[in-house]
Amino acid sequence: MRGARTVALVAVGLLILLAGPLVLLAAGLSLALPGVRDWLRPSRRVVGGWVVAALALAGLAVVVPDGWAPIPPGPGVWVTPSYVGRPVAGGAEHGPDGDSPQVTARSYGLDDCRRVEVDGHGRLVTVCGGADDPVLRVVDAGSLRLEASKGLPARGGCPAAFDLDAQGRVVVAARDRLLVVGTADAEGDADLTTEATVGLDLGAEDCVVGVAVHGSHAWFVSRDGVVGVVAGERAHVVDLDDTVDRPLAADAAGAFVAGEAALHRVVLAGRRPSLAWSSAYDGGGDRGAAPVPLPSGLVAVADNREPRLQVVFHRADTGDVVCRAEVFGDGAGATDGGLVAAGEGVVVQNAHGYAGPLSTVLGRTTDRGIARVDVVDGECRVAWTTEMNAPSGAPAVAVPDGLVFAYVKRHSWLGVDAWYLAALDLETGRLLWARRTGLGVLRDNHHGEVLLGPDRSAYVPVLGGLVRVHDRD
Repeated sequence: MRGARTVALVAVGLLILLAGPLVLLAAGLSLALPGVRDWLRPSRRVVGGWVVAALALAGLAVVVPDGWAPIPPGPGVWVTPSYVGRPVAGGAEHGPDGDSPQVTARSYGLDDCRRVEVDGHGRLVTVCGGADDPVLRVVDAGSLRLEASKGLPARGGCPAAFDLDAQGRVVVAARDRLLVVGTADAEGDADLTTEATVGLDLGAEDCVVGVAVHGSHAWFVSRDGVVGVVAGERAHVVDLDDTVDRPLAADAAGAFVAGEAALHRVVLAGRRPSLAWSSAYDGGGDRGAAPVPLPSGLVAVADNREPRLQVVFHRADTGDVVCRAEVFGDGAGATDGGLVAAGEGVVVQNAHGYAGPLSTVLGRTTDRGIARVDVVDGECRVAWTTEMNAPSGAPAVAVPDGLVFAYVKRHSWLGVDAWYLAALDLETGRLLWARRTGLGVLRDNHHGEVLLGPDRSAYVPVLGGLVRVHDRD
């Protein structure tokens, strides 16, 4: 009898893994039957055995080093497709082309890694952890295993802010200072050593929200609107008299900052930053992403206003508004970092309704939409809009290949949470192919941005660790 109960419970567990959470619901409803309850009533020894097994699995997750174990699987493998579409005709040079794409996923715990970059040795670099205990990691790009890590000073409640300089070093913000950290030793092996520390002289409650490196200049912006550039071992600053909660964007001449009240252009006057112009917003809501400079001499921002999200293009030299484009539905559009350059236009991703991982559990999705907006003859045009659901984060665009790589989720009435890397046609928005990266809440990218690596792999930081999608070897 005891063996039969154990077999029944294991079978239910396997069915949940294969068919999804509805099996668990059915099993729970079956407990309403007195005969089932009496048959399943376990002895103290059985209960103790299951408790010991659960504690052993939990302890194993703590003991196993970061990056060595796969992300635990979620339920629903039978009821969601692993792959849809077909490979890109002619292949791709800057991302997977969808020819039998493989998925590698490694667990790093619930560390909230939202951005990944590639250093000069082809390794992944990311900053993870909470505001009080951030950690800098160097990860092997193929296996996703940890190669080096370094605890960082608390960042004072601000989001992780870092960038890589021309030498492949990490310029990362603590609360009131920037650290320059090398990622390799003299032999090229992964090693994290702080090479310089630059004090920023911010206010007691202020902290850095964005870092951007362009050429030899490292720019930063603080929550209280202090913008600065590092020259040698000193930081020179200018106060915007504005509040900022988005990263900044840098180019050869200076930086763009999307504040609460205006879009600002800061340029270098000698070695010191100077405010070139401020373009006050015409009402509207908050800035949904960092500014996006374009080769045409424009800069785009996202305006999370009612009733519809707007993409606004400014002239980079004067700040004058060129045009505006409304995207997505009334009361159903907003972005949270999902605005990226696409040639002379931008791709914007709808994050309206995403308030964290609970927003998408049990098969749910948020408001749908990915759109491309171009400027043609001084007018904004929405080239296309697709109804795919990409709840948070930012896509990656490979302009030479004509591809958009987005991290998306399928709605499921069966309560299955299936996440995919999807490749879209940049010209039309048509889905070309999509590969399932995994199931369950741990595959939620939770504001994580898609990165296209030099080996044509796509990388996504997810709630449970890191995911790599690559073509068949």
